[in-house]
Amino acid sequence: MEQASINNDLVLENLVGYISKNTVQESIKPIFKTDNFALYNEDSLNVMSRFPDNYIDMIFADPPYMLSNDGFTCQNGRMVSVNKGKWDKSSGFEEDLAFHETWIKECKRILKPEGTIWISGTYHSIYQCGFLLQKLGFHLLNDITWFKPNASPNLSCRFFTASHETVLWARKDKNAKHHFDYEAMKNGRFPEDSIKKPELQMRSVWSIPTPSPKEKVFGKHPTQKPLALLKRIVLSSTKPGDIIFDPFNGSGTTGIATTSIGKRKYIGCDLNKEYLDLTIKRYKALTANKELFE
Repeated sequence: MEQASINNDLVLENLVGYISKNTVQESIKPIFKTDNFALYNEDSLNVMSRFPDNYIDMIFADPPYMLSNDGFTCQNGRMVSVNKGKWDKSSGFEEDLAFHETWIKECKRILKPEGTIWISGTYHSIYQCGFLLQKLGFHLLNDITWFKPNASPNLSCRFFTASHETVLWARKDKNAKHHFDYEAMKNGRFPEDSIKKPELQMRSVWSIPTPSPKEKVFGKHPTQKPLALLKRIVLSSTKPGDIIFDPFNGSGTTGIATTSIGKRKYIGCDLNKEYLDLTIKRYKALTANKELFE
């Protein structure tokens, strides 16, 4: 326990410290860093391997959904391809499962016992992730249904229109006590959500529109999440001083939510530098003018 405390102090000196578990690995430096915000243009497994055990307070992960199958969808009234890039193509059930197990297992190692993980997905990926959370010994807390009132229509007219995603919330250690800001969720202001009733408990169905144009003013990511969704997640499950990690940074909405709420630290990883550049623009705009993100 004392050694873990020493490791954490070393890491906090430079937000993540650039040290490895055994002090032998080659150091990795972020492409962008402030006192409370760091971005890595690296594979998240490589970055996580530098973190000591039991270090992170909360993880939000929006892994590839593996749904880029050459199909089509409707976007702003136009028919567009569902393909998002090679990173979103399935390699087959077994390989997809092995991919998810590898990163979820490493997430468990770096989480504190009372730390929690959120994983978002559609039916293409979320059942694999849910199965693995249970296999790896996480304690499932909730499955949140994120309802999209402005979801795109179904072009084929052969299925129900997909208008929600599932967000799983789980704790690392079943016997630990996780943080949940009950009062903020019950009595907070959520004008975007037509389902949430004032001064009543927050339920597990959240009605939140997809990102508005102003959230994409600096560019967009094909699976960008709305800021309102991530602010709710960060606010509900973290407290001042906590360290939040996103292994699939994308456009950086987790980091923007963390910074917007304040008094927390954020670390994000992505292989695509273009998306990290987008995150940096969003971060600089937020710190210069918070009104853009209210």
